Amino acid sequence: MTPQTIEAIRAHAVREFPREACGLLVVVRGREQYIACRNLAGNAGHFILSSEDYAEAENRGEIIAVVHSHPNGPATPSEADRTACEASGLIWHIVPVSCASGQPGAGEIVTLAPCGYEAPLVGREFSHGVNDCYQLVRDWYRRERGIELKNFMRIDGWWERGENLYLKHYAEAGFYLVDGEPEKGDMIVMQIRSTQPNHAAVYLGDGLILHHLYGRLSSRDVYGGYWKDVTRMIMRHRDMHCKADNRGRPERRPDAPALFTETEKGGYPVAAGENGLPDGRLF
Repeated sequence: MTPQTIEAIRAHAVREFPREACGLLVVVRGREQYIACRNLAGNAGHFILSSEDYAEAENRGEIIAVVHSHPNGPATPSEADRTACEASGLIWHIVPVSCASGQPGAGEIVTLAPCGYEAPLVGREFSHGVNDCYQLVRDWYRRERGIELKNFMRIDGWWERGENLYLKHYAEAGFYLVDGEPEKGDMIVMQIRSTQPNHAAVYLGDGLILHHLYGRLSSRDVYGGYWKDVTRMIMRHRDMHCKADNRGRPERRPDAPALFTETEKGGYPVAAGENGLPDGRLF
C-alpha cells in the first residue's frame, strides 16, 4: 500500500473509534484508492459493510482488499477474520486502534491473505454471522456430506426483533420438516430464551449433537434433557436422500421429496423461497 493509502486507513479508523471502521481498497485507473464504508453493525464488536457501499466501490474499479479496525485490541486476526477472509477471497488489512495516550491512535496494519484456513467444527470461537450456529451447520454439511447450504444475511439479535429466519429460509436452503426422532445429519432447530426459534444443531447420531451456542465455543453434546425440551423442529435436507452412484457421486433417489412448499407445518407459517434479507454485507 502507498503511504497515502495507509494514512487514509488510519485516519478513518481513528474517526470511527470506538466502533470498528471498515472499508475497501480499489484499483481505479491503475491507482490504488481507499474507500471508507459504512459499518451497519449495531455494536462495536464487529462490522457489517454496507452492500450499497460495496456495490459503489465495484462500480469505481476492482476491489482488491477488505479493511477494518480492531478498537482497543491488537491487529492479530481473529478466527472470525480468518474465516471471513477465506469466504471473501480477498486480502484483508487490519488496523489496531488504542487510546493509551488519552487520544485514539492507529498502530501498524497487519495483512491477512486467503490460505485455505477452515475453522474446526469443535472448539471454534463464536462470531455472529461468521462463525455461529448456522455456519457450523453449513460447514458440517459441506465437509461431511458435500452439500453446499445457501447462506443468508442475518443481523445480530434478529430473534429479539421478532424475526423467524429459520422458518423463513429453511425450504430455500433445501430442508423439509420431519416428525419423530432425528436421524444422523438432520438439523434440529431450538428456541433458547427467545420467543422465536433461534438455534440450530446437527444430529450426529448415537444421541449426540454438534452446535454452537452464542458466546461459547462450538461443541458436541448429548441430545437429551434441556436440548430436547427446547427443540421446536427437526429438518432433513432433501439431498440426504441421495445414494452414491458407481463413481461415489450423489444420485437422487426417485422417492426423495422436492423442496418443501407447504404453507403451514407444526403450527408455524412457512414462506418458501421468500427473500427479505436485511441490507448489508457481513464479514
